[in-house]
Amino acid sequence: MTAPVPTPSLRERKKRRTRQALIDTALELFTERGFGGVTLDELCEEVEVSKRTFFRYFTSKEDVAMAPEQDLWRAFLEELETVAPGQRTLVELGRDALLAALGRMDDEGWARRVVLSRRLAERTPSMAAHGLQFCEAATQGALEILCRRFGLGGEGDVRPRLAVDMLIAAHHCATAGWVAQAGGAASPATPDLGARLREAVAALPGSLTMSVEG
Repeated sequence: MTAPVPTPSLRERKKRRTRQALIDTALELFTERGFGGVTLDELCEEVEVSKRTFFRYFTSKEDVAMAPEQDLWRAFLEELETVAPGQRTLVELGRDALLAALGRMDDEGWARRVVLSRRLAERTPSMAAHGLQFCEAATQGALEILCRRFGLGGEGDVRPRLAVDMLIAAHHCATAGWVAQAGGAASPATPDLGARLREAVAALPGSLTMSVEG
């Protein structure tokens, strides 16, 4: 039998509520007034926490604004630690780990937060730069897990890196289409993002063999 999931302590639940309040308030304020139009002091005052408390959860305004997708990739790394190899390609294994991580984003407001975060990043260079830095860190984390668990990625073997890069590219492609389709929807459907991810990963082999006629 599967062991029951332990109930979070009161302290842990309070910490989660505080973190979520910072994310929600930041995204609302940044969307309304612009990323540069809201200071960290103003954000903390709105949530009624100190800057010291803010820095327990986030490193910067960019960090809190991009938290929704960063949470997904942290969950992906956790799934990669336990996913069974099975008879599938490395990209397929990564896809399944990412889909499992997506299934853990069960907060009904998560999808809306991703949309707000993505739209902010499109017009905020510092968020885009932060996203690239986080993406590289997540990539290195995935490669470390793949090497440790499956012995992949010896010296000079670029295939695991390319596989992870392709998975990330497929995710970005799927998310971009999902956000664009959301339009003014208050909360787009998270399962739709999963379907788009499957389609994007399935298109990868064809993209590698696509020819160009001059």
